[in-house]
Amino acid sequence: MLKKILIHTRRGIKFTVLFVIAAFLIVGTIAFLYKPTYSVWLGEEQIGYTENKSTLQHTINNYVENGEGEENVAFVQVNELPEYKLCLLKKDIVTNDDEILGKVKEEGTAYYRYYAIAEKGEEKLYVSNFEEAEKVVNQLKEKNSNNMSDISILEKYETEMASIVSSEEAVSKLYVEKPKVVTVAKKTNTYKSIGNVNVTRSMSGGSANIGVNLIRPISGIITSRFGAVSKIRRSAHTGLDISAAQGTPIKAAASGTVVSSGRDSHGYGNMVVISHGNGVQTYYAHCHTLNVTAGQQISQGQTIATVGSTGNSTGPHLHLEVRVNGVAYNPQNYVY
Repeated sequence: MLKKILIHTRRGIKFTVLFVIAAFLIVGTIAFLYKPTYSVWLGEEQIGYTENKSTLQHTINNYVENGEGEENVAFVQVNELPEYKLCLLKKDIVTNDDEILGKVKEEGTAYYRYYAIAEKGEEKLYVSNFEEAEKVVNQLKEKNSNNMSDISILEKYETEMASIVSSEEAVSKLYVEKPKVVTVAKKTNTYKSIGNVNVTRSMSGGSANIGVNLIRPISGIITSRFGAVSKIRRSAHTGLDISAAQGTPIKAAASGTVVSSGRDSHGYGNMVVISHGNGVQTYYAHCHTLNVTAGQQISQGQTIATVGSTGNSTGPHLHLEVRVNGVAYNPQNYVY
């Protein structure tokens, strides 16, 4: 029994030794003929071999992040990054890292970064970096450019590089001088008069014989009657207010002579005063435009002005007064 065990043991040892020798010979042969390396794939296409995938991948990553050293390249977009598979390669086959990198570059699209200076959102010109863009904006502020509030900076990423200008050229092209403020003397309307114009609050509730027939200067709605008291007036109303659209022609209530045409300083605004003889006058106030001048002879029904809202007025209307020797009487005694 022991003898059989010893025989089997010797046979096992011989077999093990033979296996180790064979394995050593196989590994030695492989090591002599082959070298461990990496096959490199882009998608389903094998593009080469590399001995050091870390070094190759580092080179590819640097290209993706910085391009090939061109100015203003922000990054390179590639559709696929290579994959690596460990394999044994015959020693006489040369690896091709440069060719692999060239294949990756063929698939890459470079994006350039630069900055647009825009005015009201419209891109006007381009500078190479943000520092230059800030310099342009700051210099425009220092020069108090009139378009400063419309200037903005836009970061751009494009596959083609724009035409770049220097900050000095950008400032020169974008600067807009503020308009000079010219002080113009205020034109005052001269109150032209050739006769007596009474704007006192003297009024009578009676009726005087004026000796002339008056027609309506305009058609409209009476909004304030003679003698009315309102918080917008300092005393009772000396005339009649007739509402009408601005620009409505105002006709002379009777023929006569224009004794005054101009802007009054007592709240009447633009006003025409016509004398009809015997101390009788009609007043047309708050006008928009005046069509007659002092001293002019006027026919009944002739357009003398247009309805407005000048002077102490809350809206377009005609303020009509009838005065006899300076005393205001109710116009509705004679018209309307």
